[in-house]
Amino acid sequence: MSQVTEYSEKVIDHFSNPRNVGEIENPSGVGTVGNAKCGDIMRMYLDIDDNKVIKDAKFKTFGCGAAVATSSMATELVIGKTVDEALLVTNKAVMEALDGLPPVKIHCSLLAEEAIHSALWDYSQKSGTKIDGLKQPVTDIEETEEFYKMQEE
Repeated sequence: MSQVTEYSEKVIDHFSNPRNVGEIENPSGVGTVGNAKCGDIMRMYLDIDDNKVIKDAKFKTFGCGAAVATSSMATELVIGKTVDEALLVTNKAVMEALDGLPPVKIHCSLLAEEAIHSALWDYSQKSGTKIDGLKQPVTDIEETEEFYKMQEE
């Protein structure tokens, strides 16, 4: 018996009409994260100006509809923000912006958060810019405590 998963209209819209798909030529930062358990892979590209403002963000995601939707929304949430503001975009903020995700798809929002952090980390390493609070990202979200906590809920 298959499980029917209910998605919000925003999730369906961002999956059906994803925003900011593609690559940025000569990006300021690129981050790639995945989830070995489900096979989703998300790559985020950031174009950051001299004032540390994200001028553009693009993504390429291999995964389910929720992974595509969270990637799309994450790019929308960081464009126009400073790198410090972008660091504060959490998986919960992505989920709220999409009007929620089914419990079995919450990990997709963690992928989006980690992809942002990974791209910011790459930017900070390339530019020599310190971003307060930024920690070295994981490449597989299964390594994160949040992933395990959500599996227990």
